[in-house]
Amino acid sequence: MSAGLLRNSFKGAASAAPFFPTLLDQMPNAIVVFEAESQQLVYANPAAESALDLSRKSLEGQTVQDLFGETGALQDMITEVKLGHVSAQRQEMVLYALPSRIHQDSIPAHVVIAALEDPDLIMMEWFPIDQQLRSERDERVTQQVEANKQLMRNLAHEIKNPLGGIRGAAQLLEFELPEKGLREYTQVIIKESDRLQTLVDRLLAPHRKAHVIEAFSMHEALERVRSLVLAEFPKGLKIIRNYDTSLPDVMGDREQLIQAVLNIVHNAAQALAEEIQAGVAQIELNTRVARSVTIAKQRYKLAMDLHIIDNGPGIPEDIIERIFFPLVTGREGGSGLGLTLAQTFVQQHQGFIACNSRPGCTDFHIQIPYRRQEKAS
Repeated sequence: MSAGLLRNSFKGAASAAPFFPTLLDQMPNAIVVFEAESQQLVYANPAAESALDLSRKSLEGQTVQDLFGETGALQDMITEVKLGHVSAQRQEMVLYALPSRIHQDSIPAHVVIAALEDPDLIMMEWFPIDQQLRSERDERVTQQVEANKQLMRNLAHEIKNPLGGIRGAAQLLEFELPEKGLREYTQVIIKESDRLQTLVDRLLAPHRKAHVIEAFSMHEALERVRSLVLAEFPKGLKIIRNYDTSLPDVMGDREQLIQAVLNIVHNAAQALAEEIQAGVAQIELNTRVARSVTIAKQRYKLAMDLHIIDNGPGIPEDIIERIFFPLVTGREGGSGLGLTLAQTFVQQHQGFIACNSRPGCTDFHIQIPYRRQEKAS
């Protein structure tokens, strides 16, 4: 049976039971109906159109795999319902909407797969659980940042003073050495002491308060980041602008936020080494206005919503939960401080930063709230 005929049969069923489609249209949760065999969509309610950012007409002919990829857990649920083993299954999982796009939204959701009266059709319903996850994540991040601050203070106390003594002793020893050739060794001590001092200073630097508060265009800041990165990677890398031109100016420390974004974009460019060599590397800068957002249990009417998305290999699973910790890096030779700095700068503006990553798509998500008489802290 073709999708078109199935679509007509669904309409026919709707005529026999006029409340059925009307009820689905009014449901707040996203719902799609698809053919059991081909998994081709025959119906999507308005909530599904909004969740997928596609009209019902655009969704015609799409399959479940087109929308969410080859998700094993989802396909297992569909198979169980299709074979009649159960009439419905429900499960919490992460859905990845429209994998053909570079900007892939991961949707932590509660998913229900249910059989309909017509055995050729199956219904899928889902609703996001990201608000609960966001709240739990924000609480964990707050605890993590406080632990980082304590770590920084301990490092300052335990490392800075001994380093100064080691460097001073090496300088005095250098003056007393009978052979100039031996000074090569004291210079190693002095230079390594200076390197460790610089590292400690970089660890402590982000915990200063934002001190230059001004209104500025985030797009101008993003353009500065874009020019800096493209100057370093002039060939093989494409940085896509996907800006909402209605974005209001943000209030805050311009240099801090530029540095936060630059650290992320520069990390992405370095991770795209193979894609750059092949000429297919892409980084997307996507800005939108988010409404009615909750950050760290505080409700805001508006926020600046920024996604930094690359099509690289993704972040290794063994460090993805720790990427904002100091000294954690997946790149040989990396300091592991770039994302720690980015997180601290964003949080000093009452914002949040998170990351979703899988091969082919890494998405860093930043939100900075718009506040009345804003003062970054």
